[in-house]
Amino acid sequence: MKKLWTLCAALLSAASVASAQTTTMSCCAKPAVATETFAMLASNTDFSGGHDAPLPYSYEGEGEMVKFKTADGQTGQGFEIKSATPSKKYLFVIHEWWGLNDYIKKEAAAFARELPGVNVIALDLYDGQVATTPDEAGKYMQAVKTDRAQNIIRGAMQYAGPDAQFASVGWCFGGGWSLQTALLAGPKAVGCVMYYGMPEKDVAKLKTLNTDVLGIFASEDKWINPEVVAQFQKDMATAKKKVTIKSYAADHAFANPSNPKYNQKFAADAHTAAVAYLRKNFKLKS
Repeated sequence: MKKLWTLCAALLSAASVASAQTTTMSCCAKPAVATETFAMLASNTDFSGGHDAPLPYSYEGEGEMVKFKTADGQTGQGFEIKSATPSKKYLFVIHEWWGLNDYIKKEAAAFARELPGVNVIALDLYDGQVATTPDEAGKYMQAVKTDRAQNIIRGAMQYAGPDAQFASVGWCFGGGWSLQTALLAGPKAVGCVMYYGMPEKDVAKLKTLNTDVLGIFASEDKWINPEVVAQFQKDMATAKKKVTIKSYAADHAFANPSNPKYNQKFAADAHTAAVAYLRKNFKLKS
């Protein structure tokens, strides 16, 4: 019960300060999508305090920034590493709450090396903004508009082409959006890896999934806690969709590549599982 009141207080606080809100919200109010619920946690000092500022890092490997049109008349962007051979398989990598920084580019490169024959695009859902402090990250995450993020994802899908197949992976903020990406991809979705992101709670939406899901969570996570994960499993079962859960005795963001508290052992194990899952779902040759 104490945890419930803590979460409610966090949501109430977030609702009162978010500039995008035009109506009063309660702790039981249901935003349009699960990612908005997660974004409101940025006003929780315990949550923001649990994300240390990224250590300095500069990525100097392969890949380049690309731009594409979005349905709202704007332009989206991402960091792309193309397959060495022509391919219609695409992995969308979705950043954590810091934005598309060099750590995410490094992760995109790692997936590209381990998934030969797959094009990798790290999407930028912050439209060029990159945070270096928890305060900035919280503001950027709360400022993300659902429609705009969906337009960026759809724009990237159009950029990939009409015959493309999609899988997605993301951490924290990006974990929730990885699942939303799979929902947006419809019949073209072939895989989804979500690291401690907010699950979709609408069973009707989950029923539209065209892929199974690999969920990677932390048992000591105060926000995407075991109760949230258990409910996600129940909802997926109700939707008659498969979800595989890997839980580690760690805290939230244990695998975030920019986190100074990064748990190398658990992160490596989770990454190995994610790569194996993606190789299988993309039907890559051994």
